[in-house]
Amino acid sequence: MCHIFAQQPQENYESVTRSIRIGGHITSVRLENTFWRILDDIAASEGTSVAKFITTLHDEVLLCHGEVQNLASLLRCSCLLYVSRKVNEPATSTTGHLVAAE
Repeated sequence: MCHIFAQQPQENYESVTRSIRIGGHITSVRLENTFWRILDDIAASEGTSVAKFITTLHDEVLLCHGEVQNLASLLRCSCLLYVSRKVNEPATSTTGHLVAAE
């Protein structure tokens, strides 16, 4: 059962730390490579950089909740939400028309 998970490349779950400026302060965020790749996809889909996406998300969470308790966890959960929504989207062609599932 677990072979799908166990056989994935170790690179997927190696952690990488990146420095990001948020609100004039530099902070370090440590995430697994898989999450950084998803954040790259999210940022590209928004037409922005990863750093700008994270800063915007951070600022919006501050507005909604008054604080960001754990930025790394927020980013991981955001990635999972993004992936789950993409999986549930109907497939469309480049013309915007629905494509029949194979």
